[in-house]
Amino acid sequence: MTHTRTELSALLASHGLKPSRALGQNFVVDPNTVRRIARLAKVGTGDLVLEIGAGLGSLTLALLETGAEVHAMEIDKYLLEPLRSIVESRGAIVHHANALDAAYATILDGREAVVVANLPYNVATPLVLHLLEAEPLIVRMLVMVQREVGERLAAHARDDAYGAASLRVQYFADARVVGKVGPTVFLPRPNVESALVEIIRRPHVRIDPHVVSESDLFEVIRTSFSQRRKMLRRSLAGWATEGVFERADVAATRRPEELSIEEFARLVQSR
Repeated sequence: MTHTRTELSALLASHGLKPSRALGQNFVVDPNTVRRIARLAKVGTGDLVLEIGAGLGSLTLALLETGAEVHAMEIDKYLLEPLRSIVESRGAIVHHANALDAAYATILDGREAVVVANLPYNVATPLVLHLLEAEPLIVRMLVMVQREVGERLAAHARDDAYGAASLRVQYFADARVVGKVGPTVFLPRPNVESALVEIIRRPHVRIDPHVVSESDLFEVIRTSFSQRRKMLRRSLAGWATEGVFERADVAATRRPEELSIEEFARLVQSR
């Protein structure tokens, strides 16, 4: 059983609560949508699921229906009592924590986990990158984010949304948009569409750090995208050494959004 719009509105009212703009709260109020998310997350009995931003438990309940073990994380102290009253009796464990600095080692206790989350715009990209960079036990994610954010996380060279964040995700994982969600399923209703993004951690980072250091690789990526509309010969003028483009077989007239992560790595090797 998951929340309908009427039920969630009544639940908020009974606790004297309103969605927090400061926290970017938009609660999902459509049972079909949360069950679709749980299905796309590909979790079930034996899986450990960490739901970030559990809110009032709409998605938590759908995840519990799969048979997975669910840990629900929520930063808003005012939601903890109703959230616990709804999901703990069904087997979920609730954690009051900020996902950007939570004690993941304690929560996961050495086990691999799948993150499933409805993330607000202002935290989505930094949180996904933090989890990829710092929490190797999180092997897979299915996140619902603003459509533009989702496209950026999953973008490849020559895509309009491609940028430094796209390359950061690619370094650690394979990402793709697996669905779209309209604004009508949320309370309050946002002015944007949402995207469902699947992120699967790679067994090893995409570029061998013994060949090209991570810091050197992302130095050239950040420098290039700081002037993304300029040709590389201009955006990298202060970085490039003589002949670097020829040695890397990367034309100096190309723009950063045209380069793959492997081509950026060749530039570093050729410097």
